[in-house]
Amino acid sequence: MKTKQTGSDPKFATKTTPQDAPALNELFKDSIADLYWAENHLVKALPKMISAATAPELKNAIESHLDETKTHVTRLEQVFEHLGVKPIAKKCDAMDGLTKEAEGIVEETEPGTATRDVGIILASQKVEHYEIASYGGLYQLATTLGLTEIADILEQTLAEEKLADRKLTDIAENEINYKAAEEA
Repeated sequence: MKTKQTGSDPKFATKTTPQDAPALNELFKDSIADLYWAENHLVKALPKMISAATAPELKNAIESHLDETKTHVTRLEQVFEHLGVKPIAKKCDAMDGLTKEAEGIVEETEPGTATRDVGIILASQKVEHYEIASYGGLYQLATTLGLTEIADILEQTLAEEKLADRKLTDIAENEINYKAAEEA
């Protein structure tokens, strides 16, 4: 396998080209297809969470993230373009499970309550953490494969996912968790 050494520690500072690591490149493409399905699925699932939420700041945060998610889909299409392949969605069992869990939380909580909003935040943060892990891992893999432009795209989305998670934490900490604790 051909590698280019960068940095001072050769053990951790080698870069591989996609042509040099076909199995790794295929895993990368497959993981992008999985994430593409996940983001498209979220575009359909987030409106349900918006309508189930009560707190205006939570509704606004999810609406904002829905807009970002549509941008994430577009960015993943750019990644496919850089890879020279047609955008393909591969069902993401993890995201499917996370959104089903969120739907269950909505069904099991009382409409219009802060408790439901807390459940929506918890479910949303599980989604965000999955996305953070996925984008972070794919960013690192793109870097390893020398796919600099793709790494830049993934890094931008990763930053937005981290910010969305932080916003959800702030909403929970600043009001909603306390309101839910006061409900009977």
